[in-house]
Amino acid sequence: MSAAGQEIWADIGAGEGAFTLALADLLGPGGRIIAVDGDARALQRNASAVARAFPAVTLETLVADFRHDLELPQLDGLVAANSLHFVSRSEQVGVIARLGRHLKPGGTFVVVEYDADSGNHWVPQPFSARSRPELAESSGLVEPRLLARVPSRFLGAIYSASAQRSRG
Repeated sequence: MSAAGQEIWADIGAGEGAFTLALADLLGPGGRIIAVDGDARALQRNASAVARAFPAVTLETLVADFRHDLELPQLDGLVAANSLHFVSRSEQVGVIARLGRHLKPGGTFVVVEYDADSGNHWVPQPFSARSRPELAESSGLVEPRLLARVPSRFLGAIYSASAQRSRG
């Protein structure tokens, strides 16, 4: 992250805000977050939680389906935590590429996902940490890297990974 409080990030599939709160904590006072989700009620709860815990962080909410074009400013980064597995396998590259175009050159795309290439009713289309670099690069992102991996009672493990929008 660059100078504290000057970054703009989006939380894609933000829901009630578990990752929005973590992002607000990282960005600090003056930071700006755009929480995107199709559930207006969940976004209201998200906004209330962020306002209580991090009143100096600006949170905007956008009720939208992130699988389609979004009206977003140029972002320093975005996080898609447990949301991309709701996108069909055939559409994942296109959705990630569309989201990535909202990043400033060098901006960071963070994914939190279950470490599996087949899912279940609740997690229909996960992609493993092993599959992630090819997915990122096919979407036009560069420098994919695994950040962390932890055991999970759901699908064995969950991981975080990042990639950047090319500077050139």
